[in-house]
Amino acid sequence: MRINKQLSLLLGRKERFISELTTLVKRGVLVSNVLPVFIGFWLALHFSNDSFMNHGNVFFLTMIGSTFVIAGALILNNWYDVDIDRLMERTKKRPTVTGTIPLHVVLSMGIILTVLGFILLLFTTVEATIYAFVGWFTYVVLYTMWSKRRYTLNTVIGSVSGAITPLIGWAAIQPASHIVPIVLFLLIFIWQMPHTFAIAIRKCEEYKAAGVAMLPVVHGLNVTKRQIVVYVACLLPLPFYLMSLGTTFIVITTLLNVAWFVLSLYGFFTKNELKWARIMFLCSVNYLMILFFLMMIVTLPIFSQPK
Repeated sequence: MRINKQLSLLLGRKERFISELTTLVKRGVLVSNVLPVFIGFWLALHFSNDSFMNHGNVFFLTMIGSTFVIAGALILNNWYDVDIDRLMERTKKRPTVTGTIPLHVVLSMGIILTVLGFILLLFTTVEATIYAFVGWFTYVVLYTMWSKRRYTLNTVIGSVSGAITPLIGWAAIQPASHIVPIVLFLLIFIWQMPHTFAIAIRKCEEYKAAGVAMLPVVHGLNVTKRQIVVYVACLLPLPFYLMSLGTTFIVITTLLNVAWFVLSLYGFFTKNELKWARIMFLCSVNYLMILFFLMMIVTLPIFSQPK
């Protein structure tokens, strides 16, 4: 009985530690940033007429290295933002706030993961490592430490760090001067604006209490809704720069863009703005997942055309 009790306690502690760790690295955000790295890698192989079989080691180094760098950046964000995380409902249970993981340990974890990630990426290409560094520096220094609490421009700055991720994957195979990774960068950058604004509308009061300079906090909902419409409209022409992915991709992506644009306009006519913002957020998440899935499907050998 005593052994069983001790085992239960150990398992319970292990589960709590894993739960705290996944919260610390912002599991959902981590996955959503690593996935574009994979997409960039996948498309680079497709457009260079190559296969995973020839680049297994590079793939492993790229994915693990980029995951470490992104996780390190997210952990450092948690470490730096502990004071405002205490004031927000959705962040007040993070281990940095509750104290279950000491701040000096969090700082060390963020630095170690970052360094390890860069070392692994250096075994791929210098260009991929440079893109990873630009993303890390933009998120940790320019976004977290400089602009987040001061300027509504913080959303634009933060979006750069997220949009650069597919360039990491692509550059591990070939230089990212191709039209496809450039359009991917623009697509993810523009997508993040209405996505983040939708979150900011839903959590406006929390951001206000924490002193975070989000657009709806500083300039109000009407300005935010106008910017959402503008940014979603900017997505409309992008699929046509990806003609090499085929007609099916262009048609489906355009239909998604039009539907999202109509939904963004609905924000000016609804009285339940919080519900609308929630729907916008859910649509934005599914939008990007559908696009990535489409990119993979249309480039499978059985569907893609010889280049």
